[in-house]
Amino acid sequence: MYTHHTGLTATAVAVAATTLLLGGCAAPPQPLVANRPLALVDFAQLATKFIVNGTRVVSAEPVLVGLTVPGMAQAYPMPAHCKVTGVMHERTGVDGKPYAIGFEMRLPVNWSGRFLLQANGGADGVVQPAFGNVVATGATTNALMQGFAVLSSDAGHAVEKNPAVGLVGGNLFGMDPQARLDYGYQANGALAPMARQLIATHYGQAPKTSYMMGCSNGGRHAMVATARYADQFDGVIAGNPGFNLPKAAVQHAWDIQAFSAVNPDIAAAFPPAHMKLVASKVLERCDALDGLVDGMVNNLPACQRAFDIKSLQCQGDKTAQCLSQPQVTALQKVFAGPVNKKGESLYSDWPWDAGVGASQIGFGSWRAWKLQGPIAGLPIIGALGSGSLAYTFSTPPRPVAGNPKALIQSLLDYNFDTDAPAIHARTAVFKESAMEFMTPPRATELSAFAAKGGKMIVYHGTSDPVFSFNDTRNWYEALDKNHAGKAATFARLFAVPGMNHCQGGPTTEQFDMLTALVNWVEQGRAPEQVIASARTGVNPDVPADWISDGKPRSRPLCAYPKQARYQGHGDINDAAHFSCQ
Repeated sequence: MYTHHTGLTATAVAVAATTLLLGGCAAPPQPLVANRPLALVDFAQLATKFIVNGTRVVSAEPVLVGLTVPGMAQAYPMPAHCKVTGVMHERTGVDGKPYAIGFEMRLPVNWSGRFLLQANGGADGVVQPAFGNVVATGATTNALMQGFAVLSSDAGHAVEKNPAVGLVGGNLFGMDPQARLDYGYQANGALAPMARQLIATHYGQAPKTSYMMGCSNGGRHAMVATARYADQFDGVIAGNPGFNLPKAAVQHAWDIQAFSAVNPDIAAAFPPAHMKLVASKVLERCDALDGLVDGMVNNLPACQRAFDIKSLQCQGDKTAQCLSQPQVTALQKVFAGPVNKKGESLYSDWPWDAGVGASQIGFGSWRAWKLQGPIAGLPIIGALGSGSLAYTFSTPPRPVAGNPKALIQSLLDYNFDTDAPAIHARTAVFKESAMEFMTPPRATELSAFAAKGGKMIVYHGTSDPVFSFNDTRNWYEALDKNHAGKAATFARLFAVPGMNHCQGGPTTEQFDMLTALVNWVEQGRAPEQVIASARTGVNPDVPADWISDGKPRSRPLCAYPKQARYQGHGDINDAAHFSCQ
């Protein structure tokens, strides 16, 4: 049981009653911060009655040492912590359904004084465990293990789990305008100050530094925060960011139409061997361009000049060593990106890279997203992307049935001249367009974030099948131009060669960007490189020979525009023999 401390901050005094309500969690030995007030009575059972600023704490419970996190490289035990669940802004939507911003916060016994808002991916709708995993899979550490207080949320809506709605249950919130805005940005704007108040309540002092981290849509959330909530965060990490997500959703329809022109059975349009052929030819033309033949493309710009997909077109009958003319045409269209009849770009082009041959049917690989995924055998852009495009990114919403046939057909019927403008449209009910509520306003002009000393790390897999690395590279170059060539003083981009969507592919995908960000924010040590390792034996797309003396291959991920270059001697699987040039 806690003993009373008399030197409380004003914030702690103001929320002392809340401390009692959460007291059942506040217990443990040897905190890293001083002056933590401890409740005299266990009132955790009263947490269900606590309401402040539109926030209702539903539960508060202690979690002892020993909890393990699935998806990490090993079953690492989590530290002892308090788990708080709650809701904010409960209401009824215009569609008559209940809405709230659901959240979970984990408050470690040994607190580092730091706060992390964990931004989740996809269409949100689920409160993921607030562990603050550094990478999607294969992590060896996370924010909670590093002593952060971590918050996770559903971004203002819950997935509708009615079997009758099928695969669009995660998209139906798009019928409510406020739910759209919460998903886009307003939920995080409400959660961050609430979380800091909850932290001050529990520990007796506000966090010294505040961070935000996510990949995919979570990366988008982080980028939006730098533009909309510059005062709320000291540092953000945006992984494979879908900061132009509505435009990328238009690409989904473009891809489905291109692949279906080869074969109505999309998975059969490009069997795994065919995309592996493409990947092998990319390596054949590009691997040595960075000075070392090692199965990785580090000199991506040179590769785009060196590789031409037309070189793979069969000159006669189709064989295992060439592609048919329809296949070549389809890949040309997909990698060039969507356009309307006027030839105006609707999203972005894409880079050729060795990761296009990644074939595991999981949520990370190129094939799973583009051609054949884990949901009814459909590509994920069809199984999930079509619902987002119809319900969330089109204004007004364009409902589609949640069965596989209807979802694919909606993308086949998509018109790039008449339907694509809906991502920019507004109505009297939906007062912000998808491009307005989803994207960071003035994304390439971040003076407020830079002026307050904020730091931003963006990483992106060069073989991402969902959000184009080229789009992110173009964003960074524009940011640098708008900041007089000095964007690197507050924002850095790291390309991850071969990596697919947040994970997967023939790549070194195990890295700790969070520690790099903390060192930059709190010690002024700007990251020139971050060491990454391959998940040999775990990731099926990693070649078996990417290992030496029992250690997996490692590489430096370099701050753009630098690239990893071999120093000419030493083990090619050891990052120590590479430099960023």
